[in-house]
Amino acid sequence: MIGVVGGGIAGLAAALRLQRQGHDVQVFEATDQIGGLAATYETAGDNIEQFYHHLSKSEETIVELAEELGLGDRIEWRVGTNGYYVDGVVHPLDTPWEILAYPHMSLYDKFRLGMLTQGIDVRGLVPDVDAYDDLSEYEHDTVREFVEEHTTESVYENFVDPLLDGKYGDRKDDISAAWFLGRVRFRGERDLLRGEILGYFDGGFGSLLDALVDAVGREHITTTAPVTDLTVENGRVQSLTAATGDGGRMPTADAATETHDVDAAVVATMPNVLESLTGYTCDIDFQGAVCGLVTMEESLLDTYWLNVAHDAPFGALIEHTNFVERERYGGDHLLYVAAYVQDSEEELWQMDDDEVRETWLAEIESMFPDFNREAVSQFRIARNPRAAPIYERGYLDLVIPYHLAEEVGEGVYYAGMASAAQYPERSLNGGVVAGYEVADRIDNQLDELAGRDAVETRDQQNETEPEAASDGGFEFGTT
Repeated sequence: MIGVVGGGIAGLAAALRLQRQGHDVQVFEATDQIGGLAATYETAGDNIEQFYHHLSKSEETIVELAEELGLGDRIEWRVGTNGYYVDGVVHPLDTPWEILAYPHMSLYDKFRLGMLTQGIDVRGLVPDVDAYDDLSEYEHDTVREFVEEHTTESVYENFVDPLLDGKYGDRKDDISAAWFLGRVRFRGERDLLRGEILGYFDGGFGSLLDALVDAVGREHITTTAPVTDLTVENGRVQSLTAATGDGGRMPTADAATETHDVDAAVVATMPNVLESLTGYTCDIDFQGAVCGLVTMEESLLDTYWLNVAHDAPFGALIEHTNFVERERYGGDHLLYVAAYVQDSEEELWQMDDDEVRETWLAEIESMFPDFNREAVSQFRIARNPRAAPIYERGYLDLVIPYHLAEEVGEGVYYAGMASAAQYPERSLNGGVVAGYEVADRIDNQLDELAGRDAVETRDQQNETEPEAASDGGFEFGTT
C-alpha cells in the first residue's frame, strides 16, 4: 500500500495517478474536510470557495484533470475585469484605452510596462523576445531592482510598489523578481477589447473536488485521521501510524492509533507536518491569509478584482458575482475581502472575527460612501496561517525535493506548497502537478525495486539449486 498524508488537491491528485498506475492507495486527512485551501461554503445556490479561486489559461494540467474526470465542459472561460483603487478613485485597467487613461503613469511608463507584460525586453536597440524565458536568471534580484531596470522608476513607485506592499507588507523588499515576472507570465490570455480571460467551474471548484474524491473512491480516504508517525528503518520507509477519530469527531490526544505497512509515503501537506513526521526542516517562510466572504443584497463594485493602492487593512476586494452571475447563488452578491499577514503577531491576525468584520466594513465605508452595511446579510471569515510561500530571493534553493531518499529515507515523498511545482506562484494547478510528479516517481521506483527483487530472487535460486551431474568431459555427437 502507498500512504498519502493529506487530503488536499495534491494528495488526491497523487492518489488518483497512483491508482491509475495500478497501485493500492490510502489517503489520510487530519481534519473532517477534504480540499485544503479549496474548501467551500454553502450559499443560497451553488457552494463557493472559502478562499477566492479562478483558473488562468496557463493552468493546463488541472484542465486536463477536469477533462479526465468528465468535467471539461463545466469549465467556463470568462472575462475577469480588473481595477486599481488609487486616491479615492477606481481606475478600470482592462482595455487599451482604459490603460492609456490611467493618470498615475506616463505614456512612456505604460509602454515599458506593456512590453514587460508581453515578455519583450526593450532595453537594447533590438527588442529581445526571449529575455524572460528563464526565470531563474532573476531569482536573486529584488522586484524593485528588476522593475526599475526593465521599465522605469515611476512604474515601480506608482504601480508595482503599492501592489507589492498589499501582498507582502514589510517583506516586500525580500521578494524575488522571478516571482514578479512569473506572476506576470502566469496570468495568461487577455481579450484586448474586454480584459483577462479566467476560468471557473460551473458549480464551483467543489465540483472538481467531489469528482476527484469519487474517482479516488471514498473508501480509500480516511478523514479525522492525522498521521502521527512515519517509520523509517534501514534507510527505507516501513509504515505510517494514524490516529482514529470517534464517529467522525477529531481524535483526542490519547486516541487509538492504527499502523499501516507502506511501500511508499507521500506527505502532501504543509512543510511543518513533514517536519513533525520526519525531522526534515524547510527554510521557506509562509504568509498567512485572512479572507472574508461578504454576502450582500447590493453590488459594491463595477469590476471583478480591485487592487487597493493605499494602506488599507486589506489588499484587494474581489466581487465574485461580477465574474459569475449572482443567480447561481440565489441572487446574492458575493464579495471577497482579501488580506495577507507576514507574521502571527500582526494586528489583523490577532483580531477576532467580529473585530475584523468591523475594521473591514468601516474601511469599505470610507472608500465607498454609498456603501450600505445594512445590505450585508452575512460575513464569513476564513483564516490560514500558511496560505502561500514568501517568494524571497533564492527561493529555488529552498524548495523541498519530491523524493526525500537522501534526506529522510527511500520511499518518502513530498508534494505540497513547498514543491517546485508551486513556483513561481502557488495554485491548484501546481498542486495537481506536484501530485503527479511524486506519483510518477513512486511508480518508477517501485518498478525498479520489483525488477531488483526479481534479480535477487533468481540469483538466490541459482545459488541453492544443485549443480548438474558431470558427464566426465566426453562429448556426444554424430560422426
